[in-house]
Amino acid sequence: MMNRRELLKAGVGAVPLFAAAPGFARESESAHAQAPEPKLDAPSAPAPAHAKDLPWQRRLGRIGQLNMTEHDPVTLNIEEWADYWAGLQVGAVFISVTGILAYYQTKVPFHRKGKFLGDKDFFGACNQAARMRGLRTVARMSPDLNWGDAAKAHPGWFERDDAGELIPAKDDPRLFRTCMFSEYMTDYIPAIMREINSLYEVDAFYTNGWPPIGSLPDCHCALCRNLPPSNTPAYWDKFNDRFEYLWKLYDALAKEKGADKIFFANSGGGVRASANLARLGTFCEWFQGDNQGRGGEGDPVWLVTLQGRVCQSVLDGKMATNITGAWSTGPIRWRNAAKSAAEATMWFSETTAAGMVPYYHIVGAEKGMGVDRRELSTPRAFFAWTAQHQPHLRNQRTLARLGVVMGQRSQLFYRPRPNATTQQFVNGMYYALLEGRFFWDYVHEDRMGPDHLSKYSALILPNVALLSDAQCEQLRAFVRRGGSLLATFETSLYDEQNQPRANFALADVLGIEKSGDVTGNTGNAYYARIERPHEILAGFANTGWLPGADWYVPLAPVENPVLTVVPGFVAYPPELAYPPTPQTNMPAVVLREQGASRTAYIAGDIERSLWLSGDVDLSRLLQNTFRWITRDEQPVTVRGEGLVECFAYETEPGFALHILNYTNPNTHRGLIREFSSLGAQQVSFEIPPDRTVKRVQLLKSGANIPFHRAGDHIEFTIPSVIEYEVAALYA
Repeated sequence: MMNRRELLKAGVGAVPLFAAAPGFARESESAHAQAPEPKLDAPSAPAPAHAKDLPWQRRLGRIGQLNMTEHDPVTLNIEEWADYWAGLQVGAVFISVTGILAYYQTKVPFHRKGKFLGDKDFFGACNQAARMRGLRTVARMSPDLNWGDAAKAHPGWFERDDAGELIPAKDDPRLFRTCMFSEYMTDYIPAIMREINSLYEVDAFYTNGWPPIGSLPDCHCALCRNLPPSNTPAYWDKFNDRFEYLWKLYDALAKEKGADKIFFANSGGGVRASANLARLGTFCEWFQGDNQGRGGEGDPVWLVTLQGRVCQSVLDGKMATNITGAWSTGPIRWRNAAKSAAEATMWFSETTAAGMVPYYHIVGAEKGMGVDRRELSTPRAFFAWTAQHQPHLRNQRTLARLGVVMGQRSQLFYRPRPNATTQQFVNGMYYALLEGRFFWDYVHEDRMGPDHLSKYSALILPNVALLSDAQCEQLRAFVRRGGSLLATFETSLYDEQNQPRANFALADVLGIEKSGDVTGNTGNAYYARIERPHEILAGFANTGWLPGADWYVPLAPVENPVLTVVPGFVAYPPELAYPPTPQTNMPAVVLREQGASRTAYIAGDIERSLWLSGDVDLSRLLQNTFRWITRDEQPVTVRGEGLVECFAYETEPGFALHILNYTNPNTHRGLIREFSSLGAQQVSFEIPPDRTVKRVQLLKSGANIPFHRAGDHIEFTIPSVIEYEVAALYA
C-alpha cells in the first residue's frame, strides 16, 4: 500500500490553493505542446467589436465532444475526427484525458491506462490535431469513480455506505465512488492536472461526474461521519464550502499554465442543482448544463430552456452551454445509436433560444467515427446557421419584467406530500407560463436584493416553501416599492433550515393566516367555489365552482373572498359523490391591492395539480392571475395558434425575439419525429423611445418582413414557425 508520503514523492502532492507547488514541470516537454495557439475567433463568424474584448470562452459559438471509450485509441481516425469538428465550425472540443482510464502515458499512481492504449499518446495526438485546426481544447476528467486497487491502497479516498462498505458504480461493480471530502480530490486529481500541464497545451480542465447533479452525496466514511447528516441544509453548507474550495483549487492549477486558462465542472440539474447556484455564479466562468436529452417517461420538451433560464438567473452573461446527446436518451438507453434528428434539433434550438451555446456530444468512435454515422449529419445545418448569425445570438440582457423565484433550498430539502415531487411544481408552473405566452426570468432566491429585482414589476413564488427571514424581508421591500407577488401553497411556511413555522412568514404581505394543517382529498380533490366576479375568473362562465387542487393549506376567513374551499369528498361510489359541506368561509384564493402593488395567494398546490391532471381550468386560473398581478403588461406579445416558448433580448445589432414551436404530439413524451408548422404569429415588440428599427429579418427563413411602429411598439407578423424562428430587429 502506498501511503501519502510515498504519493508525494511520486509527484501526487497536495496543492496550495493560490500557489504553485512542487511536482511536475511547468514548461512542456512534449512535442504536442508546440502546436500553434488557436485563432481566438476562428472558425466562428467574426464577433462584434465588443465581443472581441471578452474572455475566449465567451466568444465560442459552438462546442463539440466525442466521449472516448477504452477501445477508441485503436479505432478512432484522429484526422477524420478533427476534420469533422472543424467542419462544424466549433470553437472548442472536449477531449478525454481521463475518466476511469488514462488516455496518455501517465506516471501518476493508480491512474490506470486502458488495455488498448499500448504505447500511444492518444490524448496528445487528438489535442495536437484539434489545435492544428485552430480549435480550443478542454481536458475532460471524471473524478467520481476509481478502481478496486486504488480502494485497497487508499481506502480513505472512497465513499462508504451506512454499513461502512464501499459504494460501487451503478453499472460496474469493479468501480467505486470517490469521496469529495477526501485527499483523492486534493492529492490525486491535482497530480493529474499538473501532469497534463507539464505535457500539453490545453485551454481548460473540466470534471464530469463531480459535483453530483441534482442530489447530494450520502457518504459515511470516517471524514463524512464528522459532517452534519446528508440531505440537510447544514450539510449543504459544508458541501458548498468544499465545492468552492475545490473549484478554486483546480482553477488555480489550470492558471499555472496561463492566466487565461480555466477550470469548470458539470453544473447541470436545472433548479435542483447540487451546488448553490447563486454562490457558484460568483466564481464560475463556464456553466456546463448536462441536459443531453429526455431521460424519463413524461419528461417535457422544455428541459433545456429551463436550464438556460437558470443560467441567466445567476451568471450575469458569463459562458453557459448545454450538451445535446447524439445518442438515444430516455428511460431505455442506447449510448451508441442516433436519436431522432428532429429531437436533437429541438434541443439545439432550445439551447440557443435560452441564451446558451449549442454543444454536440457523441459517445464512442467504433469503426473510425462510429457505427451509426447518422449521428454525424444531425448538427450540420443548425451549426452552420448559428455561425452565420452569431451577432444576433449574443444577448446583452433579457427584456422580461416578470420573475419566477427559484427556490433551490426548497428543491433540495422540502418534503412534499405522498406521491408528490418538487419537480411537479416546477413543471406545472412552467406549463402555465408557456400556455399564456409570458416573457419571464428565473430569479434565484439568494439574489433578491433591489439591484436584482429592480427590472421586475411582479414575482411568482411557486411553492417556495423554504425562505429565510431575510429573504422574506427582501420580498416585503419589493412590495413596498410597488412590486406585485403571486405565491402558492406552502410558500414561506419553513425557514432556511427546513424548520416549520407556525404561520406564513409572508402572512402580512399576502394578508393570510394559517388555520390548520395541510389537507388532502378523499377521492375528489377540493373545489374552489366562485363567490364573486373578478379579473382572475375571466373566461369562466356557466359554473359555480372550479377545480381546486390536490392539497391545500387551511386559511382563516378573509373579507369578501373571490374563491372559497369546498372540501374534497368521496369519488366512489357515485351515489356518495356530492359535497357534505357545499360552502365554507375558508378562502381558496386571497387577493389584495396596496397602492401600485397587487398580491395573490393560492392555497392549493395548483401548479402540481395542473401538471398531473392537465386540467385547462387550473391553467386558465393561473394565467389570469399572472395577468392580474402584471396588469396584463408585457414588453412583447406574440399572438397566434399553438404551444410556443418565447424569449426576447437586447443584442448588439438591436433586439431579437426567439419563438420555439412545441406544438407536437411528442411534446410531453419523446422523441420528436417531425415538426408541424404553425401559422401566422402577430408580434408587438416594445422599443425604447430613443431607439429606431431599420429592418426586421427572420433568421431561420431568411426573409425580411414588413413592420410598422405604433407608439413605443414595433408590430409585425411572422408568417409561420416550423420548429424555431428568430426575428432580428436591427436598431
